[in-house]
Amino acid sequence: MKKQLIINSTVTESRIALLEEGTLANLFVERPEHERHVGDVYKGIVRRIMPGMQAAFVNIGWDVDGFIHFSDLYQSAVDLAEGIEIDEVTVPEKRHGHKRPIRQRPELKNGQEMLVQIIKEPIGTKGPRLSSQLSLPGRFLVLMPGHSLIGVSKRVADPKERKRLKGILRSIQPEGFGLICRTVGEGKSEEEVRRDLKIMLRHWSLMERAIEKSKAPARVHKEASLTSSVIRDLFTPDIDQVVVDSRGLYREIRAYVRSVSPSLLDRITYYEGKAPVFDALNIESEIEKGVARKVWFGGGSYLIIEQTEAVVTIDVNSGRFVGKENQEDNNLRVNLKAVNEITRQLRLRDLGGIIIIDFIDQNEDKNRRKIFEAMRVGMKDDRAKWDLAPISQFGIMEMTRQRTKHSLLYTFNETCPTCGGTGMVVAKETVVTQLQTWVRRFRAKTGEMGLTVRAHPEIVDFITKGLRSHLRQIMWESFTYIKLEPDESLRLEEFKCYSWKQKKEVTDDFRSRTA
Repeated sequence: MKKQLIINSTVTESRIALLEEGTLANLFVERPEHERHVGDVYKGIVRRIMPGMQAAFVNIGWDVDGFIHFSDLYQSAVDLAEGIEIDEVTVPEKRHGHKRPIRQRPELKNGQEMLVQIIKEPIGTKGPRLSSQLSLPGRFLVLMPGHSLIGVSKRVADPKERKRLKGILRSIQPEGFGLICRTVGEGKSEEEVRRDLKIMLRHWSLMERAIEKSKAPARVHKEASLTSSVIRDLFTPDIDQVVVDSRGLYREIRAYVRSVSPSLLDRITYYEGKAPVFDALNIESEIEKGVARKVWFGGGSYLIIEQTEAVVTIDVNSGRFVGKENQEDNNLRVNLKAVNEITRQLRLRDLGGIIIIDFIDQNEDKNRRKIFEAMRVGMKDDRAKWDLAPISQFGIMEMTRQRTKHSLLYTFNETCPTCGGTGMVVAKETVVTQLQTWVRRFRAKTGEMGLTVRAHPEIVDFITKGLRSHLRQIMWESFTYIKLEPDESLRLEEFKCYSWKQKKEVTDDFRSRTA
């Protein structure tokens, strides 16, 4: 399967698309003012203990306290390495011969200082979820201070390779640290793994100094940026190509890969096309589908995807599909096609929590089992943790999927100030990205250098704020002069563009192909 990582950098956000056989499989978005927090380490203060909830609230310096369940105080390596997918760990014999450390009831006190790591982003009104067991990911290893465990990712399937890697881990394991070999460590030499460990131990040493100097509550370690972590975690030998449209990011990524996997350097390319890179590879249209309520999946059939804070529902509809077989067989064909689209949409939209899927009714148990097995196969490459329940007699499948951050819908939209959250409007950053993409299309196809753009006053204020405003950056990047005018008659997500040379509005002439 051909896999590509496509990185698009705009003035408001960085977007990273994972393509599988040319189809968008996953999308990561990072904005400077909405930085991600999973992996960050804090020196916190226990504020409130809730014995009935088996949990405590910890002040980490945010407006809302973090939440730590007692099970997150003494986890095993299996629980800790979410996304690493470990199925085999080794514990020294001195731990009474147990395969895992013995959990004890934690003794916490109000006002107590403790080190915690964010393992789940704040969602809605909920604060971040925390763990007191630190895990620091490197290129090939995960370092776990205060542990004696070693483990190998279950994605490393060859028993001989697993045994070889565990032997390397035992030979290099420093006292007081647990080690997990990640999937990308498969086939690496002891020298390469040891070099990665040396880098991580250096980072831990710097973190220890920050811990000693910092007064709680304080952040003592910041996880790598989204782009850096995606390259670290996903740029493995099975990725055929990485395409970057920013020279700065291109140089940064090459410098990192040169230090850890120089054999992959020739797979990194700088995009020099005139059209926006997401347009050239049909990614922009896939993103638009990724936030749509209705998703077509061939033959006139479609999904309806509804998201709430509590649950996600997916309804399978046959629509205009008319097969040649009997109704039971027709329903099975539609359901099996729906499975392929559902598993893709779960990854693409990053849907999590409780998910209810309403398949078209199947009367025969064997057909319900076929759909269940198809879902299991379709989910096997999903890096998030998930669990499935068999289809009920009503055609309903219940499942859970690990949720660590906002889904795609809430990434590209913000709460409407008018309706108080019952509806959604496009985020200002997204409007600016759409405008920048539009200007690049206009400049690439016409060569013209002058525009008048009318937009909602809030967008005008947002795009012109600061000495290095987004407007200045867009004009510099596209080599186009833009005169910006506020227009209260336009909706927040709307803008109108007028060509100086053509002396007319040209907005619709350069919209995306699916707009």
